[in-house]
Amino acid sequence: MKPITEELLARCRKGYEEDTHAQTLTAAAAKTEYADLAFKPLAAAKLSGRFSVELKNRGVTAQRQSGRCWMFAVMNMLREKAADRMNVEAFTLSGNYLAFYDKLEKANNFLEMVIENAGLPLNDRKMEYILTGFGDGGYWNMAVDLVKKYGVVPSEVMPETHQSEHTAVFTKVTRSLLRKDAAELRRMIAAGEDVTARKEEMVAEIYKAQCIAFGEPPQVFDFSWRDKDDVFHECRNLTPKRFYEEFIGVDLDDYVTVTNHPTPGLPMNLHYFFHYTGSMAEGNVYNLNLTMDELEDLCVAQLKAGEPVWFGCDSGAYGSRSDGVWDPASLDYEGLMGGVDLTMTKSDRLQYHDSYATHAMILIGVNFDENGRPERWKIENSWGEENGKKGLFVCSEAYFREFVYEGIIRKDLLSDAQRALLEKPPVEINGWESDTL
Repeated sequence: MKPITEELLARCRKGYEEDTHAQTLTAAAAKTEYADLAFKPLAAAKLSGRFSVELKNRGVTAQRQSGRCWMFAVMNMLREKAADRMNVEAFTLSGNYLAFYDKLEKANNFLEMVIENAGLPLNDRKMEYILTGFGDGGYWNMAVDLVKKYGVVPSEVMPETHQSEHTAVFTKVTRSLLRKDAAELRRMIAAGEDVTARKEEMVAEIYKAQCIAFGEPPQVFDFSWRDKDDVFHECRNLTPKRFYEEFIGVDLDDYVTVTNHPTPGLPMNLHYFFHYTGSMAEGNVYNLNLTMDELEDLCVAQLKAGEPVWFGCDSGAYGSRSDGVWDPASLDYEGLMGGVDLTMTKSDRLQYHDSYATHAMILIGVNFDENGRPERWKIENSWGEENGKKGLFVCSEAYFREFVYEGIIRKDLLSDAQRALLEKPPVEINGWESDTL
């Protein structure tokens, strides 16, 4: 390995000190937020205006300081169905309710994986993956599993708490408790002891801790509302699953995750699933890998059919939170860094860990250019009304193609050839190998 030499440092100093443009940027960067300095308002202004296809939305939700975007995006899709049936302008589902069971299922899954793999050494790649623990994050399939098992409730039935909106500390302490539990379970198993009862005690400890932080989820509740025609309605003794069936009723198995993951390890036209990645012990994450043209056309078709599209993207790439814009042309990081070239292919960004899906939202609109192709997309976010344009964002076609990685599509919108791929046995990929594809 070659160290930095004095000669190399001298060339670096000379190049910087002779660049007057760099000196100006130094002065600007000294007291300005980097993203704000890179932002080009006139470029972003080109993304403004109405949309060729534009769906109605009934308010903007706020996940606050939590990683529940994937869950909020699902609920924002489902609440539109409920609002239609209830004949109301505004309605939200409880993120706290689903997140409670998500954390509990993840804790149980963690303990089950520890027990199942107790014979592996701690430095085994699989054990390292397991002991990483869990956070708030998740995927469409995980939300589907939770809704099918536990149902949903209106937000007023199980409102947010400070801890549900600020999850970092609770999650960190929970991970520490579970790792302590893992050490105990492994020692018990090594000694030939039955761990069944002790593992259930561990789950009960997590349940109690979550009730303290988030409140206990309701099993039965009453719900009343007044519709747009000022008619009062009331339903008593609802269970969360009955509420879902009566007020939403969407068969979530009618949807599939379509990805665009153009890497050697995930060829196009591949039906695959990530093992060990669900919230639940019985859950997995299933995907259909297609070209970006196919994913884009399917998103357009679903919007034209009047349905929003849950999608996953890299929210850290070329975005302005305050302006509600994602667009490479609107943030000049290359120029701000002195004229560097940041160009990478989508495949290279994924393989070299420069980009991946970090955030989930819903598409609620698209605008077409003179050739009938998408040029910008309307987005409902879950960052509250204080961000973007009262919670709504826009992304350019350039951003969409490069930094959108998955969308949830109705199976009946797939072509015959695409549906045929789902009939094939999916390729199994271990969760701890997903970052090497």
